[in-house]
Amino acid sequence: MPDHNIVEKSAVSLRALIGTKQLSPVELLDACIARIEDLNPRINAVTATCFERARGEARRAEQAVMAGAPLGLLHGLPIGIKDLEETEGLLTTYGSALYRSNIPARDNVLVARLRAAGAIVAGKTNVPEMGAGANSRNTVWGATGNPFNPLLNAGGSSGGSAAALATDLLPLCSGSDTGGSLRIPAAKCGVVGFRPSPGLVPSERKLLGWTPISVVGPMGRDVADTVLQLRATAGMDFTDPLSYPLGGDLFASLPDIDLSQLRIGYTEDFGVCDVDHNIRQVFRNKIAAISPYVKICEQINVDMSEAHRCFDVIRAESFVAGFEAAYRRDPSSLGPNTRANYELGAAMTLADSAWAQTEQTRIFRRFQAQFADFDLILSPTTPVSPFPWSELFLKQINGIELENYYRWLALTYVVTLATNPSISLPCGVDHKQMPFGLQVTGAFRADSRLLGCAAALEHLFDGNDELRRPRPDLQQLRRSEVDLTSIVTHPPQQSVGQADSAGAPAV
Repeated sequence: MPDHNIVEKSAVSLRALIGTKQLSPVELLDACIARIEDLNPRINAVTATCFERARGEARRAEQAVMAGAPLGLLHGLPIGIKDLEETEGLLTTYGSALYRSNIPARDNVLVARLRAAGAIVAGKTNVPEMGAGANSRNTVWGATGNPFNPLLNAGGSSGGSAAALATDLLPLCSGSDTGGSLRIPAAKCGVVGFRPSPGLVPSERKLLGWTPISVVGPMGRDVADTVLQLRATAGMDFTDPLSYPLGGDLFASLPDIDLSQLRIGYTEDFGVCDVDHNIRQVFRNKIAAISPYVKICEQINVDMSEAHRCFDVIRAESFVAGFEAAYRRDPSSLGPNTRANYELGAAMTLADSAWAQTEQTRIFRRFQAQFADFDLILSPTTPVSPFPWSELFLKQINGIELENYYRWLALTYVVTLATNPSISLPCGVDHKQMPFGLQVTGAFRADSRLLGCAAALEHLFDGNDELRRPRPDLQQLRRSEVDLTSIVTHPPQQSVGQADSAGAPAV
């Protein structure tokens, strides 16, 4: 009988056990499938699956281990792929009714690299329609519930990946990030989401290849697992003009960080972001708990006064590039978030675009100046505790109406504009006993040092009850009867012979 609790071990530990013949990839996959069948109906994190195909790959992975063949970094590790990434033979819907029957003929670069490193794709993870917004719900698959309370949202757009990791459905999951889509769900589910520097991990699906705001990146239950996936995917590829050669396995070892010498700058709101009063106090308490262990911990002041308008324009450009044809055919075929972003962009002018590109450069330069005095910049990852997934987006903070459906993502998208690498670390709980995410931002292109700092902070947090990563109550979750598929219109079609059951109720 397989040990179904084996899934609770870290990806790094599981890979080591496979490499030393102490764990069969088949046994691990069976344990993951059992956990998915047990818990996924309660959170709806995993969507289309391909278990039989994965079992065949796991058997071949086991044979390679027993034969003493060379093994990849991720050999035998099951992985969930965000449903924005194309997977050969496995349904890829982008959370949109337009693509409910889309079965790609090939893997995109990210997925191909994960497979080449030995990962076994077990299924896809849920997203908002076209990745628009930070609430992972759509009319194809339904909503992803937060593992700590499935009535609440899991964030987005990598919400399915974050929820799957938090409940140990899979040891690894992929993500991507424009305005915070790696960091926000990681914060809301109590896992790690790393937004790498643009180009570090090539993204084939960007239509605007030269934009630095959209990246793909890893998620994990801890920093080491996140780095393991990063190592398998980083490096130049001709499909992404911002990618660049690394000259070896740059992240095989992280720099050792002495916390006592670390200079931290922090901000509650970057001067422009609406943040719930309670979250501000939670963040102050976290900073007070961290500050005795570092050399400097001081509040920063950086001019981000035009960040909202700048992000509006640059984000809208990508929606115009991606959805003009669909909008012209039938505007009603797009969901409200996607359509709103397209219409916003379509009304803009060349002057708007030129101004936004120029302002982003000014923001970049002002932000980099902070790192003359500080090694890291800390902030909350999200401005509120998780809200109900039944609300498509957050409409107000502290009783004040927000300008649009994504303005509540400002704490992360201001960092996106600066282009610095950034990671959300689990940092205890908030005032509602939900996971609290600490956004840790490093210097320009200093991904390795940032990850080293994150590992050192994580080690500190592990020894502190106020800062330690929270875990969901799985027994309580099993008793949940929340209907997460109430917004599904009709079930998607599956690929023949390769993808099997799909959607939370059927997995």
